[in-house]
Amino acid sequence: MNQEYMRDLSKQYKEALEPLLRYLPWLESHAGKQTGSSYNGRMDGNNTMSFPVYDSTLLSFVKEAGKSSFMDRNYAYIYSRKHLRTPEDERKAIKAATIREWDVLCGILSKYVLGGNAKAILWTQAVQENIFLLVVEKMQEIVEYWDRRLEREEGIREIAARMGMK
Repeated sequence: MNQEYMRDLSKQYKEALEPLLRYLPWLESHAGKQTGSSYNGRMDGNNTMSFPVYDSTLLSFVKEAGKSSFMDRNYAYIYSRKHLRTPEDERKAIKAATIREWDVLCGILSKYVLGGNAKAILWTQAVQENIFLLVVEKMQEIVEYWDRRLEREEGIREIAARMGMK
């Protein structure tokens, strides 16, 4: 890949990822845990319509992720193309992702963030299944890898230039 293109892409991804990184400690500490509940407003046990109540940090993360350039409203296509059916399939795809599969990471994140607007359980499921945590960590890993690689290549070119080599 063209180095200038990769530098721009890495910078763009890094800037978009930055706001989500502050949620990593919370995502790590709540991995596998329930982060929402239902509230029906009645103490007498009579049935009324209940509504979901979420951890405020989860809501902040979802809001921040929803504003990011990572949201892809066509995430269903990614799921179809990659044959993603279960959280285990998603975790495998996340683990195997490289910069070339960035769209897969965005698609998985989008399913839970955007889909959670219509299907409330998706937000808490993404925390319980470690999906939010794994996606953000993998994105961070990819960005850091490319930052290091580009710095290293730039350093090699500088040394070669000083030595009169191309």
